[in-house]
Amino acid sequence: MDLKAGDVVMLKSGGQPLTVAEVKQDEVLCLWMGMEGDLFRETLPLATLVQVEEDEEDDEDEEEE
Repeated sequence: MDLKAGDVVMLKSGGQPLTVAEVKQDEVLCLWMGMEGDLFRETLPLATLVQVEEDEEDDEDEEEE
């Protein structure tokens, strides 16, 4: 998996989307917003993440609304 800053990932075990801030070898610094608007950051092993494919069709639907 070739990740770069700005990519969206999730834990393989599930959860909410995380934004990649930085990639260093086999570690990925991720950022996400909590339920109350708090910003969280955590460095996670690359092996625990899966890249989220953005669906362009969904993006177009949001723009039309």
